[in-house]
Amino acid sequence: MSTMNIDLHCDLLYYLLDPNATIDDLEIGCSLPYLKEGQVKLQIMAIYAGTGAESTRYGLKQSQLFSELIKNDNFFLFNKDNYQSSEHKNQVGILAAIENASAFCDENESLDSGFKKLENIIQNTQHVLYLGITHHSENRFGGGNHAEVGLKEDGKVLIDYISDKKMAIDLAHTSDQLAYDIFTYIDQKNYAVPIVASHSNYRTVYKNNRNLPDELAQEVIKRNGLIGLNFIKDYVDADHPEKLYEHIQYGLELGAENNIAYGADYFYWKNHPDLSRHPFFFPEHANASVYPAVNKEIEERFSPELEEKISHKNALRFIESVL
Repeated sequence: MSTMNIDLHCDLLYYLLDPNATIDDLEIGCSLPYLKEGQVKLQIMAIYAGTGAESTRYGLKQSQLFSELIKNDNFFLFNKDNYQSSEHKNQVGILAAIENASAFCDENESLDSGFKKLENIIQNTQHVLYLGITHHSENRFGGGNHAEVGLKEDGKVLIDYISDKKMAIDLAHTSDQLAYDIFTYIDQKNYAVPIVASHSNYRTVYKNNRNLPDELAQEVIKRNGLIGLNFIKDYVDADHPEKLYEHIQYGLELGAENNIAYGADYFYWKNHPDLSRHPFFFPEHANASVYPAVNKEIEERFSPELEEKISHKNALRFIESVL
């Protein structure tokens, strides 16, 4: 069984914006002790900001926190050549991603100014693996998963801007229309932009607009992208933790054997105002220490080969192709 796990999405950087928070806090499922216990060799760190006032300040600050993390003895900046070296044996590899373009460009500033801030973030993190254009709501670039609107003119300019930056586009928080428009636009322009749905499950298995409808999932698969299994109950099933494996089974039926990865979406939920959703995770999926147990279950239900693909091989292939 694998001793290496890769996870495509967590919100540790956002949590660390709180001056009292530390990387060792067991309050958040992606804290360092859990990552180590779960044999996570690469954790993608999302830079998240809600659309609204101060959004770019939050984005920049998280990129600075990332630049500090890679100097911390417990972490290293992951690349395809260094992760097996003995000097990183007891460390967790990290790469940055952006969740919501409002993290570098607010609703009212010029795009030029926003792109300069994006360059600052890239400089601080050394590389941004993927960019999610929206979060739940609509912004100047397009519609989020609580919206109907598709790709706006500013969104087209943004895609033009990142098209040669070795950066994937993330569909985890797009409206369906935005996702379709992104595919149409990159095809019209003949861009080789990689596609990921970093923390999304399958809508046919569990109905939630954060989960992918079949057609969009198949499009990600067709483009050799990744679909990251989300562990949050709202996207797995309200009552049945084992439904996670039905999402895997359904992905396989759609042809995603080489596209499924982990995207657990660990974040700090204990102050979330909607108490009906507490706890956000089943005990079986509560933090990153569960990966070995989940791997074992995948191996027994499916095969050792599939377990290796989901735990790290599919993500490694994708990351190598992007970088």
